[in-house]
Amino acid sequence: HGTTGGLASLVSAAPAVLLDQVRALADATRRGVVDGIHLEGPWLSGHHCGAHDPAWLRAPDDAELAALLAAGDGAIRMVTLAPELPGGAATIRRLVDAGIVVALGHTDADYDQAQAGIDAGATVGTHLFNAMRALHHREPGPVPALLADPRVTVELIADGVHLHPALIRHVVATAGPDRVALVTDAMAAAGAGDGVFTLGGLDVEVADGVARLHGTTTIAGSTATMDRLFATAVNLLGGHDAALAAAVRMTATTPARALGLDGAGVLAVGSAANLVVMDADLQLVRVMCRGMWLR
Repeated sequence: HGTTGGLASLVSAAPAVLLDQVRALADATRRGVVDGIHLEGPWLSGHHCGAHDPAWLRAPDDAELAALLAAGDGAIRMVTLAPELPGGAATIRRLVDAGIVVALGHTDADYDQAQAGIDAGATVGTHLFNAMRALHHREPGPVPALLADPRVTVELIADGVHLHPALIRHVVATAGPDRVALVTDAMAAAGAGDGVFTLGGLDVEVADGVARLHGTTTIAGSTATMDRLFATAVNLLGGHDAALAAAVRMTATTPARALGLDGAGVLAVGSAANLVVMDADLQLVRVMCRGMWLR
């Protein structure tokens, strides 16, 4: 589907399970299968847990953090957490000192708490609007703090399910494509069709391409692939050359820069030879990864 690199995200789990998963993905990172690990949890808000099992949500713990960093052996590249949790700001600083990108998400933070998290070193907003305190005219919450701060890259799940098209256009117009990263938020059902799957031990039903927790209306990640997000973005922004350039930045250049992936997301001498070729209808034609044509 045209993805030549990215992070493998882990959802909240029991401490021992999470350690085993980090060790497995650290090996995958060393082998070049993925570019690193994204810990989306377990340090999240129970008020906005989304498809995370609330039984495994917890406040940051120094011993657990140290164990995860040791297990990752440098492969953990990003951590999403709720800054309002006890020890949130200190954990952000510790992660940043370890060279890890910190994102704010699955959070019930108010505006000031979100701003404090940014000031502590957070530089990404995990899937803006989704699984965070809603915008209110007297209690603005984390959205305007993340959206307004030039130090922050905001993620958008542009799959046609998570966000209204007008909202996507508004965020791109407000922050600009150099601060917006389009993410799939894809789980195991991506490319697999409808059916029953699991996410973090929870049952997920996929119907008409939409993943929801079994028996609920809660969206459980997505089944989107990046080639479709790219085409959606181009069409949402008007389908012209400027829209095409903006979509390139939001699906490649901006996320690579936000994650500190040197040599990725750009076409330049000395950068990774990762290329995606699409036709005039924005259908995938060819993919080159590290100088080799995969199709």
